[in-house]
Amino acid sequence: MAKKKKKPKKAVDIKSLYSVEGGVLKRKTKFCPKCGPGVFLAKHKNRLSCGKCGYTEFIKKSEQK
Repeated sequence: MAKKKKKPKKAVDIKSLYSVEGGVLKRKTKFCPKCGPGVFLAKHKNRLSCGKCGYTEFIKKSEQK
């Protein structure tokens, strides 16, 4: 059986994680409540998840776009 080709991973643009408001740096995503500051939750279609510990928060349908 032939092997499937893997898609190349996209690098995360650091500019998409932060915003500058009035000279103050603000983080757009949440931190993991278990791991603490410095570990961001990844944003998926219907959930937020931590890649380090596996913590997951599901987003309600009313809060989604």
